[in-house]
Amino acid sequence: MIVDNALYRQGVRVDCGTSASDLSGVRARATDGDFVWVGLHEPTKHELDTVAALYDLHPLAVEDALTAHQRPKLERYEESLFLSLKTLWYVDEDDAVETGEINVFIGENFVVTVRHGKGGGLHDARIALEGMQSVLAHGPSAVVYAVCDQVVDAYEDVARELVTDVDEVEASVFGSERTNDSARIYVLKRELAEMRRAVQPLRDPVNRFAQGAVRGVHAEAAPYFRDVADHLNRVAETMEDLETLLTAAFQAHLAQISIQQNDDMRKISAAVGLVAAPTLVAGIYGMNFTHMPELNWVLGYPLSLLLMACSSLAIWIIARRSGWL
Repeated sequence: MIVDNALYRQGVRVDCGTSASDLSGVRARATDGDFVWVGLHEPTKHELDTVAALYDLHPLAVEDALTAHQRPKLERYEESLFLSLKTLWYVDEDDAVETGEINVFIGENFVVTVRHGKGGGLHDARIALEGMQSVLAHGPSAVVYAVCDQVVDAYEDVARELVTDVDEVEASVFGSERTNDSARIYVLKRELAEMRRAVQPLRDPVNRFAQGAVRGVHAEAAPYFRDVADHLNRVAETMEDLETLLTAAFQAHLAQISIQQNDDMRKISAAVGLVAAPTLVAGIYGMNFTHMPELNWVLGYPLSLLLMACSSLAIWIIARRSGWL
C-alpha cells in the first residue's frame, strides 16, 4: 500500500491538494530543487511497477524491493541508488530478534522507500525530519539519513535488550541454584547472529556516506552520517562483547555441570559406603559355618548390630569432613 506521497520544496512539505495515491499528480507539481518522497509498505507488484514506471527505477532493483529478504547493500543503477537495510525489533517474551526490511530508491529529485515487515515504520522519521527544515533542505540525502538513523537507533534498542538478557544468563550460570542455561545461551547466540547479518554489511555503505564518497548523496550531509556510523560501530562492538560473554558463559555452564556431577558422584559414593560397611558385617555373620567366632555367644547379636552402626557412623564422619555429604 502507498503510505505517503509528499512533495518537498526548500525543506518544507508542499500541500499539493491531492491524495497519496495520486503518484503522477504529485510528481507533476515538482519543480527544480524539489523532491518527492514516496513511502510504500509491502506493495503489490502492480503498485511497485506503477512507481517504477513513473520514476524510471531499474527492474533489477525493483525485483529486489518486491521480493525482499535482501542482504544490506548499496548499489548504483545508472543515475539512481538502491539501498537495502534490515530492520530489527525485540520480542522480550521469546528472547527473539524479529527482522524486516527497508529498500530505498534514491534519485536526484525523488526518494522511494519500500518497507517489509511490522517493524521499522517511517512515519515518525518523516514527522521528525519535517520538523528540521535545515536538514530536509539537503533533499533526498536527508531522507536517506533519517531512514538510516532510525534503523540504527532500533539496533541500539535491540542491543540494550540483549545486554540485559546476557546479564541474566551470567547471573544464572554463576548462581547457587541448578539451572539449564544452555538452551537460552543457544537462542541468544542465534539472535546475535541474526543481528550481525543486519549490522555488519551496513557498515560499509554508511561509512561511504560519512566520507561523502557516494555520488547522489550530498557531501554536506556527511556529518550526519558520521553520527550514524558512530552509533553503528558502537552496536557492532556491543555485539562482539556479547558474543564473547556468551561463549564464556557457556563454557562456565559446562564446567558447572561437570562440578555438579562430581558432587553427585561423591554423595553417591558416600551413601554406598554407609550401606557397604554394615552389609559386610551382616554378610560375614550370615554365612552358615558351624565354627564361627562368637556364634553361640549371647551378646553376639547386639555386638554385630553395634559394629554395623559404628562402621556407618565412622564413614559418615569421614564423608562429612571431606565434604562429600
